[in-house]
Amino acid sequence: MQNQAIGRRLMLAALERVAERRFAGLRLVQSAYHYRSLCLCAKLGFVAREPLSKMDGAPLEIKFPGYDVRPALVGDLAACSALCRRVHGHDRGGELQDAISQGTAHVVEHLGAVTAYATDIAFFAHAVAQSNQGLKALIGAASSFGGGGFLLPTRNGELFSWALQQGLRLVHQMNLMTTGLYNEPAGAYLPSVAY
Repeated sequence: MQNQAIGRRLMLAALERVAERRFAGLRLVQSAYHYRSLCLCAKLGFVAREPLSKMDGAPLEIKFPGYDVRPALVGDLAACSALCRRVHGHDRGGELQDAISQGTAHVVEHLGAVTAYATDIAFFAHAVAQSNQGLKALIGAASSFGGGGFLLPTRNGELFSWALQQGLRLVHQMNLMTTGLYNEPAGAYLPSVAY
């Protein structure tokens, strides 16, 4: 089925749906090794925004003094949404609420405030933090890395280097690409392949 323009037709259909629904933009995560896919996305107007590293390995079981990780509660939604708005310019309250209901969401409390949260540390989950220390606390406390690992922005050199030093391994390189509205993140984060 290769070279039949199926990928192009699927992407054009997605772009048409975005236009019909008047969405501000479209995001995707593209496998970096797949050059034809990268070129197709670029020709259709997508801009490569962030190189991503899919990381995997055994749970780290690391705790950091003063960075307490606990399950997220419904009462944490407002603080987590405010944090996400500061970092990304929008919140992901619906996704976080689902993760709280499923028991996968966690928050980091530092100096009496929620300074980081994660819907999980997994391929189909996201995390947001005021600093890399909050992400390290979440990654260090994760009991597993679902979906074969989690996505880490490669250009966050401090976090990428730390993850490698902890024994996590790089399993796949990807690219975050967008069309339309894109807010450059203003803080530490782990993206989701799904959103």
